[in-house]
Amino acid sequence: MQPINDTDNENDSDSFSRRSALWIPKPMNPYKLQTVALVLLSFTLGCSEFVVVGILSDIAGSLQVPVSQVGILVTAFALVYAVATPIITLLLGPCSHYRSLLLLTVVFIVGNLLSFLSESYLLLCVSRVLTGAVSGPIIAFALTFANRIAPREKKAFIISWVFSGFSIAAVFGVPIGAWISAAAGWRASFLVITVASAIVLFLLAAVLPRRSAAISCGIAEQLGLFKDRRIQLGVLLPLFGSGGIYVVYTYLQPILSTILAYPIHWVTTLLFLYGTTTILSNQLSGVLARKSGLHKMPAVYLLQTALMFTLPLFLNFRAAGTAVILILGITMYLLNSPIQMHFLAVAEQDYPQSVVLASSLNSIFFNFGISLGSLVGGLIVDHAGLGFVGFGGGGLSFTALLLVLTLNRFMTGRRRAALAK
Repeated sequence: MQPINDTDNENDSDSFSRRSALWIPKPMNPYKLQTVALVLLSFTLGCSEFVVVGILSDIAGSLQVPVSQVGILVTAFALVYAVATPIITLLLGPCSHYRSLLLLTVVFIVGNLLSFLSESYLLLCVSRVLTGAVSGPIIAFALTFANRIAPREKKAFIISWVFSGFSIAAVFGVPIGAWISAAAGWRASFLVITVASAIVLFLLAAVLPRRSAAISCGIAEQLGLFKDRRIQLGVLLPLFGSGGIYVVYTYLQPILSTILAYPIHWVTTLLFLYGTTTILSNQLSGVLARKSGLHKMPAVYLLQTALMFTLPLFLNFRAAGTAVILILGITMYLLNSPIQMHFLAVAEQDYPQSVVLASSLNSIFFNFGISLGSLVGGLIVDHAGLGFVGFGGGGLSFTALLLVLTLNRFMTGRRRAALAK
């Protein structure tokens, strides 16, 4: 009989333990699950905002109103979104962020439920106004949480994913909503959004941190953020940046079908492809933000300006025109994460009472930019023609280029002055 070797037993035991450890899945880091919840929240917000675009004709036929009248719902949603967001964030900013986000999400669910129950155009308008009023503050609180829960090295990445929720909704949510509308009626689309939002609400309640980082203060103290030159210049970037791209994006469908003369099935495919470029744009935005993103933006706006001003020429050639449009799609959201990180950094350093308000600035001025771009595009189409919208976009993009150069120069001067002290 051979003697028992305790050392061998210990080695075998250690080896078994190591092998067993490989079989046991590691628990997910809390911030990863919280990030999933916030991305799902932004996805449902995006679905609710964009779904009307895909079911305009269905709503018009059901409620017996002109399609143009239903289209007003899209404009009204954007305007209410932009106007209500700063008001609500100012009022709720000093309150518990956890409770505020859950309360606003409940109102959002009620708004979509009212859309599902709407039997008249008036009630549908009321429901869309209610939904639009809380959508902006919800994303502001969501971005505040994203900035708070993320490890420092992951902040830009997570913020870019929260923004990506909207792009994913535009690419996949809208056609899915249209398919549901065709199969079960347009109200069913809002019912699905309502149910999905309720599930997300329970997920948010379960995973988000309950302790609030809110600071008790008045509205005037929060508005002190706007006295800062870094904020004054910063808010103009999403205004003119999004304005420039939306001059063209607003008329993308007729550009593809009329000027580039694509058949309808190709137009649908290209719109989907353009949507995928915007998802890529949001992801690249996170990469830029991790690498001093605002210092990279002059090159982006220079490229965008050049493409815009040459677009009327490229539209004479189908392949070249298509390529330019898709490249513009990649530039569409590159500013999102860098400017969001900029606003949050300024607020956290010098205006901690205004963090939620700072989180909302990009969304607010981006929506104002959409209105500006649509207005400029409409004027050009009416007075010069569809083929010349690139000139309007180029003018606004060039303005954004000058603004980001000014902001970067101001930030550099401020840092040098601080080092000199």
